[in-house]
Amino acid sequence: MTQRLHLVFGGELVDPTKNAFKDVNDIHIVGMFPDYASAFDAWKSEAQRTVDNAHMRYFIAHIHRLRDEGTEASPTEELGD
Repeated sequence: MTQRLHLVFGGELVDPTKNAFKDVNDIHIVGMFPDYASAFDAWKSEAQRTVDNAHMRYFIAHIHRLRDEGTEASPTEELGD
C-alpha cells in the first residue's frame, strides 16, 4: 500500500488574508498522518477548536509530494529566485 503522508500544522497569522505566521517559533505541529482522511479530521478538529480567533489557521501539507524524486518539478517547488 502506498503511503501518502500528510502534516497538519497551524498558528496565528499576521493578517487573516495572508499565509504569513505571526511567530514561526509558535507554530503548532498537530502531527503526521498516513492518509488525507485522517489528516483532514485532525485539521477540522483544530480549526473548530480555534474558530473564535480569526487570525488562527491550520493547514494540511502533502508530504508525500515532497518525496516524489521521480518528478522533475512538483507543486511544492519554490517559485523563481
